[in-house]
Amino acid sequence: MSKPGASRRAVVVGCLLLAAGASYWGWQRMSGERSAGQHAAAQAPSSGGAAQSASGGSSAPIPVTVATAEKADFPVYLSGLGTVQGFNTVVVRSRVDGQIDQIAFKEGQMVQAGDLLAQIDPRPFQATLDQAKAKKAQDEANLANAKLDLSRSVRLGEFATKQQTDTQRSTVQQLTAQIEADEAAIANAQTQLDYATIRAPISGVTGLRQVDKGNIVNAATQTGIVTIAQIEPIAVIFTAPEERVFDINRAQAAHPLQVIALSTDGKTTFAEDGNLAVVNNQVDSNSGTVRLKAVFTNKNHALWPGLAVQTRLLVKTLKDVVVVPNDAIQHGTDGLYAYAVDADNKAELRKIVVGAANDHSTVIERGLEPGDRVVVGGQYKVKPGSLLAFKVADNEPAPSAAPTRK
Repeated sequence: MSKPGASRRAVVVGCLLLAAGASYWGWQRMSGERSAGQHAAAQAPSSGGAAQSASGGSSAPIPVTVATAEKADFPVYLSGLGTVQGFNTVVVRSRVDGQIDQIAFKEGQMVQAGDLLAQIDPRPFQATLDQAKAKKAQDEANLANAKLDLSRSVRLGEFATKQQTDTQRSTVQQLTAQIEADEAAIANAQTQLDYATIRAPISGVTGLRQVDKGNIVNAATQTGIVTIAQIEPIAVIFTAPEERVFDINRAQAAHPLQVIALSTDGKTTFAEDGNLAVVNNQVDSNSGTVRLKAVFTNKNHALWPGLAVQTRLLVKTLKDVVVVPNDAIQHGTDGLYAYAVDADNKAELRKIVVGAANDHSTVIERGLEPGDRVVVGGQYKVKPGSLLAFKVADNEPAPSAAPTRK
């Protein structure tokens, strides 16, 4: 007979073998199903793509954006960089020596010509003026007495010697000259007194104050009291290439040329009412440019002295030319071209010749006609003959029918 412990061990081993076999069978089944699923998933995209290709999706209209070639007047601008400066700039200095009793302006204030800016202690100058007036009064009294003596000498006739008469006449002349000198001294003293009151020589905006109340100023110092810049009108100094000097001078001789001032990035327009005032009399040989000066009314104070600006000088205006947006112009191996929309709403490649251009539009000299619809967006999908489904670009009228060429 077998022992009970040996029988139990045999049963346990058998159970373990059965469990291991069941686990291995289950793992094999799951691996097979997973492999089959991955194979099916891998095959699905290719069959779907083939179905999409077979459905003829490539023939669907290509979405694009179109604009209309227009006939218009096209302004030709010459762009440049410039700097704003005051039309007139004055450093206000004292013309006499003395202590400042009053500062009558605020920094950054708009002042008019003749407005009080500062007051220097006037008492020394008033005393000098009073002294000159007193001296004149004294000399006038002496002159009156000398004239009486001369009159007596003349009436005495032969009782007065000729020498006495001549001496009296000379005294009268000397005192007359002295009075003229006194008048000049009075005028000079009055001028010095007037200089003690410092007034604005021009209209403009004041800068930072250089002296304070109580400071001693003198006429010899180079430091001014304040700077005044005239900003109504205001000037812009800018440059142009030397090869355009002839065109500018010829256009300037015909009529005043408009100048527009913008921010340096060209996004903000500061003023559009500028007029070209001066073409410098010499070209800078180092830079190959000529300096120009434009004047703006600047009522809104958008232009400020020292501000860097971009300028656009209107050299001429092209009349009745074909104009399209810049986005319509494409570059190819054979030159420039544009896609036009034909009567069947299909793309037609047009070789073009362009003229003047600006930031937004280009003049078409040959290749397009007014009224042609041109593609301005989505060209990367377009080929000659492609069927187009287009929308109208911003600020363009919606087409009422398919456009036709004339």
